Amino acid sequence: MLPLLALTLAGALQAAPGPGQQAVATAHPIATEAAHQILDAGGNAFDAAIAAAATLGVVEPYGSGIGGGGFFLLRQANGEAIDYRFIDARETAPQLAGRDLYRNISGEVQRDPAINGPLAAGIPGLPAALVHLAEHYGRLPLSQSLAPAIDAAEQGFAVTSRYQALGSFRVEAMRRDPETARLFLRDNDIPAEGSLIQQPELAQTLRALAEQGRAGFYAGPVAEQLLSSVQAAGGIWQQADLDNYQVIERQPIRFHSHGFEVISAPLPSAGGIALAGILQGLETLPKAQPGSTAWTHNLVELMRRTYRDRATLLGDGDFVPVPVERLTSASYARELASQIDPQRATPSSSLGMPKVFSEGSNTTHFSLIDADGNAVAATLSINLPFGAAFTVPGTGVLLNNEMDDFAADPDGVNEYGLAGGEANAIAPGKRPLSSMTPTLLENDQQLAVLGTPGGSRIITMVLLGSLEAIDGQPVERWVSRPRFHHQYLPDHIQIEQAAFSPQQQADLEALGHQIRPVGRDYGDMQALLWDKRRGELSAASDPRGVGQASVQLKTD
Repeated sequence: MLPLLALTLAGALQAAPGPGQQAVATAHPIATEAAHQILDAGGNAFDAAIAAAATLGVVEPYGSGIGGGGFFLLRQANGEAIDYRFIDARETAPQLAGRDLYRNISGEVQRDPAINGPLAAGIPGLPAALVHLAEHYGRLPLSQSLAPAIDAAEQGFAVTSRYQALGSFRVEAMRRDPETARLFLRDNDIPAEGSLIQQPELAQTLRALAEQGRAGFYAGPVAEQLLSSVQAAGGIWQQADLDNYQVIERQPIRFHSHGFEVISAPLPSAGGIALAGILQGLETLPKAQPGSTAWTHNLVELMRRTYRDRATLLGDGDFVPVPVERLTSASYARELASQIDPQRATPSSSLGMPKVFSEGSNTTHFSLIDADGNAVAATLSINLPFGAAFTVPGTGVLLNNEMDDFAADPDGVNEYGLAGGEANAIAPGKRPLSSMTPTLLENDQQLAVLGTPGGSRIITMVLLGSLEAIDGQPVERWVSRPRFHHQYLPDHIQIEQAAFSPQQQADLEALGHQIRPVGRDYGDMQALLWDKRRGELSAASDPRGVGQASVQLKTD
């Protein structure tokens, strides 16, 4: 049994009777159906989370999988109390990794091995998380909760337009690995829409996990194959890395804002800390109409400052000191807000210029709730689409490239343009900083459950969705609203096409903001709302993706 490193946090709210219904929103219809199937079989939200997570790893190989990791934010309805728990299943750096892992003999950081192939892979955390959820939270045996994912791997799934788009981004890397090309390409190219992708080797690995628990992945034949293939291809994994991997239960970030308690992701995610600064800071500024130029200006300026803090202060709190209590306090949020000039954008250069590092933009997210009021928001990742584009033969395990989420070069420039530094440098056993932000907002009237993929933009997407929830908008609006983002560096507002009217864009530019369209819509938010007053559930899946959200009556 894995140790519980954080004890239950008793919520101040009193648990209302459960909604009597169940709701699931995931990024793929097969995963949504898998979660409902487990709930209908008598499982709780945590059993359903196992089914959803494992199935998404099968049908979204571009977003997550048992070769990666992620975060699970849990709401437990325990009689008259509510407990919130955070399961950190983030990947860890191998023991042979160090800050100069990707430097060549000349001292230059090499980008290709940090992105492609097994040297880019951290030690996976998702298999351990699935076992942990079953042992500590679920009602059903792990074998039952994993059955839908095993079926999906054996029977296959149809290629979607999203699969094609994300595969096109990584096709060259996928072609370099024969096993990845065999499984996920056709004639060495992106499969036609509707093509069937079957993964019988992955089904066998999932079956070993289902039957043997942790030992089915981190020991025995699967582990032997993982290690031999990784090492033969230039990776540095050892059996000790697999033996030592553990999920960690952490205290979620919790603060009050806009009449809600906000419960969100702690380090090694930057998400909860950033939300605390922005939401609490917004409350201290003169009230502005949501969507107005003044409101947008204030949000952008708060984004700028919290992302600066992300760049200069944040890393794995088990390895570097981070002043979390201060950064999440209402007083610090007021300090950030007090720096804002209502008439002028603050140049990021005036706040200091840390260097930049990368963060993969594609992950997956699901939100679900059972009839008793247990809920899960989970964001999972293998980093870039199709991860490291390296699949271990005989296992079906597509490896992550989460090592690229470290500041591989704290003194230089990496892949994406998200600022970073020494706090997120590579170290053995360390977990890379993340933006994954599964989040709950709760008061006595309602519970909002939301999250999204999107790399460095995750935090601002969750922020905008949360503000829609606070404003009383329907859940469909949270996931579909046009988005904008500022991450400190580069110093411009990134926008979806419909984010600002021409007049609003002109007004923001007059304040000194630079605005850059991102070229295409981004994100894939999955969200649900429990209206406790009316006893109603609603759920929505982002129209930008191919996911599915549904509410069902509890079946006996």
